[in-house]
Amino acid sequence: MNRFVSALFAILVICCGATAANFPTLPLGTNAPDFNLPGVDGKNWSLKDFADAKILVVVFTCDHCPTAQYYEERIKQIVTDYKAKGVAVVAIMPNDPKSVRLDELGWTDLSDSFDEMKIRARDRQFNFPYLYDGDTESIAHAYGPVATPHVFVFDAARKLRYVGAIDNSERIQHVTKNYLRDALDALLDGKEPAVTQTKSVGCSIKWAGKESSTQAYLNQLANEPVSVSPADTNVLQALRKNDSGKFRVVNFWATWCAPCMVEFPEFVTINRMYRHRDFELVTVAMNEPDETNSVLEFLKKQQASTRNFIFASTDRDALINAFNPEWQGVAPYTVLISPEGKIIYSETGSVDSLALKRAIQTAMNERKPW
Repeated sequence: MNRFVSALFAILVICCGATAANFPTLPLGTNAPDFNLPGVDGKNWSLKDFADAKILVVVFTCDHCPTAQYYEERIKQIVTDYKAKGVAVVAIMPNDPKSVRLDELGWTDLSDSFDEMKIRARDRQFNFPYLYDGDTESIAHAYGPVATPHVFVFDAARKLRYVGAIDNSERIQHVTKNYLRDALDALLDGKEPAVTQTKSVGCSIKWAGKESSTQAYLNQLANEPVSVSPADTNVLQALRKNDSGKFRVVNFWATWCAPCMVEFPEFVTINRMYRHRDFELVTVAMNEPDETNSVLEFLKKQQASTRNFIFASTDRDALINAFNPEWQGVAPYTVLISPEGKIIYSETGSVDSLALKRAIQTAMNERKPW
């Protein structure tokens, strides 16, 4: 039995990559490991860049984690409140982007690539350096964060004095303990923080080595069945009404529409990101019924295991009017419909995929508790 357990553990390590146990969290009293990492501002940052700071806060965080997103404004506010007191804050993104599965992006518009970090920092107006460690994760190995966000606070001698959570709830209205602020206040007063270590709740670190698991998931998706059904006026009216209880994106496209075919993979990706939430993607080919085989061939190549339709007749005016009389029939045409049947995003022509993902994420997140 012991040999079996050992063999099973070895298989799990190979399949799942490194675990937090391989990279223990930095012990209190330890010197801050140095780093030399690229920032979204185009500059490489290291410890010496914060030499004048009385206290240095190192936050391991990322783009895709919903918990990390909850804390973005709080981190910005800590920078604002403590900068004049000599506190410096630097954020490090520790995840291997290749080890983030698409279904782990269901609560975000951006993943953890360096380019996407630049977008997040720009659009959220980060007031702190945001550094990339995703290629080697060497700094994450040295510090040992277990989740995002995970905070490390170093004093003037760069000894670790507090490690853990920013506070005790990602929902700001439930916060009763401000661990990071209390630690900073104590250290600035020359005192020992009352709490020096807490658990860090958030998304697990995506250690390199999970790429094979990510690919296995993509292979699983590739094997899902793909089909297409005829859409008459009744089907199109029902699609527009949307009584599914989900947010629904409907994309009208055609094999004769070059922009439609170019952007189609983006819709497949969006579906894979959000489909485990209250979301569905429906595609409607505006081809004529005798082109069903060519439409299905394209859908299979795209691995479009979504609800797929094709116009059921050659009476395009009637079909277009059944979905939306105000739509002139231009392809591509994309709408996001709420569970109440309200169109909350609409685009005639090619979509901005980031804008669409943000519309989906914003709409769904408004339904989650805050």
